[in-house]
Amino acid sequence: MTNEKILVLDFGGQYNQLIARRVRDHHVYAEILPYTVSLDEIRANGYKGIIFTGGPNSVFDPASPHYTPDILSLGIPVLGICYGCQLICHMEQGTVATAPVSEYGKIDLHAEIDSPLFQGVPKRSVVWMSHTDYIAKVPQGYRVTGYTKDCPCAAMENAEKGIYAVQFHPEVTHSVYGSQILRNFLFNICHCKGDWRMDDFIERSVQSLRAQIGSKRVILGLSGGVDSSVVAALLSKAVGSQLTCVFVDHGLMRKNEGDVIEQTFRGAFDMQFVRADCKDRFLTRLKGVSDPEQKRKIIGEEFYAVFWDEIRKAGDGGFFAQGTIYPDFIESGNGKAATIKTHHNEVKKPADIQFDAVIEPLRELFKDEVRKVGEALGLPHEIVWRQPFPGPGLGVRIIGAITEEKIRILQDADAVLREEMAASGYEKELSQFFAVLPDVKTVGVMGDHRTYEHLIALRAVTTDNFMTADWARIPYDLLEKISNRITNEVQGVNRVVYDITSKPPGTIEWE
Repeated sequence: MTNEKILVLDFGGQYNQLIARRVRDHHVYAEILPYTVSLDEIRANGYKGIIFTGGPNSVFDPASPHYTPDILSLGIPVLGICYGCQLICHMEQGTVATAPVSEYGKIDLHAEIDSPLFQGVPKRSVVWMSHTDYIAKVPQGYRVTGYTKDCPCAAMENAEKGIYAVQFHPEVTHSVYGSQILRNFLFNICHCKGDWRMDDFIERSVQSLRAQIGSKRVILGLSGGVDSSVVAALLSKAVGSQLTCVFVDHGLMRKNEGDVIEQTFRGAFDMQFVRADCKDRFLTRLKGVSDPEQKRKIIGEEFYAVFWDEIRKAGDGGFFAQGTIYPDFIESGNGKAATIKTHHNEVKKPADIQFDAVIEPLRELFKDEVRKVGEALGLPHEIVWRQPFPGPGLGVRIIGAITEEKIRILQDADAVLREEMAASGYEKELSQFFAVLPDVKTVGVMGDHRTYEHLIALRAVTTDNFMTADWARIPYDLLEKISNRITNEVQGVNRVVYDITSKPPGTIEWE
């Protein structure tokens, strides 16, 4: 691995992982550390540059995340983004105040193109804003290098000190020249070489896993999703039959998916495969529960209760593996980021289960990087490119209380959606699509009879990072065909609607 690194200093925003991902797009390695990291550690790690992330706080609130101004005197180039921009202003004795007009969404930026940060960027371009505070007065020694209609300082710099700041988010695709701005920071200002590649990730990981695991066993909860499947293949390559994969079938998978997972993994790898069929157990625990966070926690707790029962059969010792990746951390509120939803793998192991350590080989990778590893390991295409599927399964696509009948309805509707997307070839245009069963019934008419049955919502998005997403413009004739099939073939459904909400403000999943 290259010794060339960029530090993304996390002040609690929702796009922090995305910033690191965008840096890696330019073949520069980026790592994220919380704002609580010491200045000595930063100094010792030899970073080529530092990026201050955004965050939901106000810098003039004493309870908000701050850092010692000494970081600006290390001689390391700094780029502040959104809250990070305001924090630099605050550190340097400028003035941050509540903006007379808040800016959200796509805004026209007027940039000073003589700035090294804006080389190759037009004088006027579209950027993505999301702020209620603004820089009312720039610090001494700084100059304004960008402004918008309602933001007199949308970018500023002190080129002599190598400090740059932007009020907008260059890391999101809505900022049209955002990638160029980040590239300018990395190569024009930090003088990076861009020699980081993932090509040797598997070899390095296998060597590291073998050294860590030795002759001991490894236990992995295998869902059949991309992340756990890639971890399974990686561990199988590293330690073979020392790996035991436990597939907990909670009955909340897509139609026939449990059987497909077992057929795919049993015998396909050098490992031991265990399937625990426990649909009734989950339905009993979930009976009458409608709160989404409570459902997630129950499914997570019960998943691991079953999982731990299987582990107890094999005795203590060895390692516990998880398919955790970067976005799992940000959406679970780690690193002081605002919690969006709790992930099902945020569950502590019981005291009577003893492992040497937890292994998370993919925790520094993003989804597209995980897929590249899976392809290199020879996993089947349908597994590597399997769409994201939540750990709680259909439990968070059934709004309200979960019943066996609702599971059946949603499985059937989702199967129709997938069949038509595959038959039309349109699935290749989409990043993710699925059906949702809201806790709603509507009046309808079928065969001259009044009906009062369930509504199915369809969700489809396009995205290159899953941190932001746009709703997909599916052709009307395809939507019509899907709707007609669902209402005609799925018993208990009389209406279909289509979700046209982007992320943000919505999430991709409904719960």
